[in-house]
Amino acid sequence: MGETIFSKIIRKEIPADIVYESETVLAFRDIKPQAPVHILIIPKITDIETAKDINPAEHGQLLADMFDAANKIAKDLGISESGYRLVINSGPDAGQEVCHLHMHLLGGRKLNWPPG
Repeated sequence: MGETIFSKIIRKEIPADIVYESETVLAFRDIKPQAPVHILIIPKITDIETAKDINPAEHGQLLADMFDAANKIAKDLGISESGYRLVINSGPDAGQEVCHLHMHLLGGRKLNWPPG
């Protein structure tokens, strides 16, 4: 996998408004928010470009860590009870702009369905 902006954020070479960090996951505010709360949750390992690259045996705990981070962040930001959306875009037709697996946590307003 090539170098991405997320790799630089993980190494703290580029500033980000970090809201959560663990050994395996980093979460920060999106610079182009699509909702009042828009957080990007990324794994700190950089070899998973898209959802199709996930190996359940190898990455199962990492995915659990990402969902755990989402739940903690939603609670900390006061949107856990009202509801929030988790989105993983996979590939260009889905709108994935950075080739590094990431999850969007969206909330803070009523979200419409279908989304796109």
